[in-house]
Amino acid sequence: MELGRLEYLQALVTEFQVTDSTGKKRRCSLALSVSSISSHPRPFSFSLAEAKEQVLANLANFAYDPSNYEYLRQLQVLDLFLDMLTEDNETLVEFAMGGLCNLCLDKTNKEYILEANGVEPIINCLSSSNEETVVSAVTTLMFLTTPRSRAQTTALPVVECMLRFSLSANTRLSNLASIFLQDYCSPPQVEEARNLSRHTAVGIPLPKD
Repeated sequence: MELGRLEYLQALVTEFQVTDSTGKKRRCSLALSVSSISSHPRPFSFSLAEAKEQVLANLANFAYDPSNYEYLRQLQVLDLFLDMLTEDNETLVEFAMGGLCNLCLDKTNKEYILEANGVEPIINCLSSSNEETVVSAVTTLMFLTTPRSRAQTTALPVVECMLRFSLSANTRLSNLASIFLQDYCSPPQVEEARNLSRHTAVGIPLPKD
């Protein structure tokens, strides 16, 4: 990187915030200057929507490196990822969910996501038709489970969903759901969800292969 790590990440965040699929500046809480990227050439010749996806993918990849955590918190990237979970664009949701999955291994990031009421939108991602989004959501719920958050991360609808996923023909998803049920849910929770599932239809569809 020619720019410093913080400056480069700031440039990515700024570029994402000022790039909107309609060509208009997106409202945001990040007080970042557009001038910070004026000397940083764009390596892409994509549409505006594709450019946003590419920038968010880059931020999600940087979230994999613990040395970036402090910078990403400073730039409010955790909030950005959480905000993107409610987007209609499935690709943006996928990358945002992947970024959160990378970040929540860190204790400080985990506490921030929990305090920001991030569990609910993550649970909502279990209904995505995108396999990568669902896998990241299940994994993130595992990482976010603490004695304090367990009641929410292993709520009855979540356990029901994991039971359904555990029966999936998708081996990757079924194995992950089985681990969730075994390691993060109590036997009474699983039994309650199993009994309820016998009498009600589970409304969360399986992701596409």
